[in-house]
Amino acid sequence: MTRLSLEQVRAFLAVVRAGGVRRAAHALNLSQPAVTARIRALEESLSRTLFDRSHSRMTLTREGELFVGYAEKFEHLSEMVERTLVDPASVETWLRIGASETITQCWLPDFVARLRDLYPRMQVELTVDISSNLREALLSREIDLALLLGPVSEFSVDNLELPAFPLAWYAAADEAPPGGTPAGYLTRPVISYARNTRPYRELKAELLERIGPTAALFPSSSLSACFRLVEAGLGVAVLPEAMGRPLVAEGRIREFDPGWRPEPLRFTASWLGTPKSHLLEVAAHTAREAALDFHAISETDHK
Repeated sequence: MTRLSLEQVRAFLAVVRAGGVRRAAHALNLSQPAVTARIRALEESLSRTLFDRSHSRMTLTREGELFVGYAEKFEHLSEMVERTLVDPASVETWLRIGASETITQCWLPDFVARLRDLYPRMQVELTVDISSNLREALLSREIDLALLLGPVSEFSVDNLELPAFPLAWYAAADEAPPGGTPAGYLTRPVISYARNTRPYRELKAELLERIGPTAALFPSSSLSACFRLVEAGLGVAVLPEAMGRPLVAEGRIREFDPGWRPEPLRFTASWLGTPKSHLLEVAAHTAREAALDFHAISETDHK
């Protein structure tokens, strides 16, 4: 029997966890033929058939089911070696990060810079999307780390709480409130997060309760576009304070208080707990450190 390789074992476990070669290839950032070749080489090394290929979906043989336990122990040992002995500067890896636009517009660049300081040979692939799509991408192993409105309530997912983003109401700098009171602004179109997001859903319910069916809600998938629309006087919006403060200081928009505001946006760094990954744990905590520093600086500048 020839020697087993860690790459072969990881390919085997990726196929088991993803349910097929195509998804496993995407999770490993490999081509499908490369994954298939590693599985074939592993089976030749063991002189055993690990997958039944007689049907449209690959299923484990009896020998394959038995090998899963050994493969997971092999994987765990490798992770422990990486955690305790391997110099991060020598690690060549690929990290797929998915982030919501709120985070992308605020502290994501600092987070990626810190990661690159820790892992100079790391390659980062970034996806910016709404949280519901990021959740699905994480569960299907299309991304490795999700920075999203969380937590992700799945037993397979680990969540690390990140600092929340308080929200504030904004209107054009030169726009007086209809009716002479701040609450009058809410008779204007309210520009909001994209339609299939939690902030949009919660804001819509609150406006229907307070304003009634005449409330006009205009969703947008771009936060920067929301602020530009407010600045142009095309509506009002409730958006992250951290993003609105500089525009208020420049006199481009104004903050107003209609007597209520939605709850802060609460984010998590979320990743799949299996296989256990020291790299993902470090990345999640690095994200939290970058977020804490961003909010601390933002609060200091505000004062």
